Amino acid sequence: MLDARWRLGGPPGLQVYSQGHLPDAVFVDLDTELVSTPGAGGRHPLPSAEDLGKVLRRAGVCAGHPVVVYDDADGSTAARVWWLLRWAGHAEVTVLDGGYAAWAAEDRPVTTEVPLPEPGDVEVRPGHLPVIDADEAAALARDGVLLDARVPQRYRGEIEPVDPRAGHIPGARNAPFQQHVGEDGRWRSPDELADWFAELGVSTDTPVGAYCGSGITASSVVLALEHAGRAEPAALYAGSWSHWCTDPNRPVATGE
Repeated sequence: MLDARWRLGGPPGLQVYSQGHLPDAVFVDLDTELVSTPGAGGRHPLPSAEDLGKVLRRAGVCAGHPVVVYDDADGSTAARVWWLLRWAGHAEVTVLDGGYAAWAAEDRPVTTEVPLPEPGDVEVRPGHLPVIDADEAAALARDGVLLDARVPQRYRGEIEPVDPRAGHIPGARNAPFQQHVGEDGRWRSPDELADWFAELGVSTDTPVGAYCGSGITASSVVLALEHAGRAEPAALYAGSWSHWCTDPNRPVATGE
């Protein structure tokens, strides 16, 4: 089991992990272990196969063994770890519905004891989920459906608290990641999610991609589409807005 708690504005995930976590859960740090160096590729670029493999084996992940991932928010950070494992070729991975909050609310056991798992043997083989670059994202916005998982205010360009330019990729449709879960923090039903995506123009044969600020919450779009019954996985623009907006030659749209 992997504890993937992380928030853009803190506190650090390791801090909350040390205050209590699910028994035998191993903490994995999004900012320091599950990305490569921020820069031209965005704020959370994909890690190398070698580096990701080291982290997963340190956490005890073994080939063919199921992995459960959780966070303490809306499931989006756990979804990024789910996505990384699936992209790496590890199919046996699920996200804990409701995460840490639901677990604790049901008075299930928590601990501060840090486990020392036996090293895993998983081998990372990237490419099992589709990834697109900026040009492919632009093409998908024209010829298919490109979903922007950020909050509406950031999508419309009214605010931009992190990146140097505000707005969205022209043609992208706003699909806020918060819509994937209900008020109780649990994932909405497959039928509810299927209806939500249908409203956004997604059909069974529509090419679909997703992006967000830096590729974290967009991973939950990929998971939500699969949960809704979509057979063909959506493509992730891993660099997302933090990559797109750094090139002054790439167009930016604002408003709806």
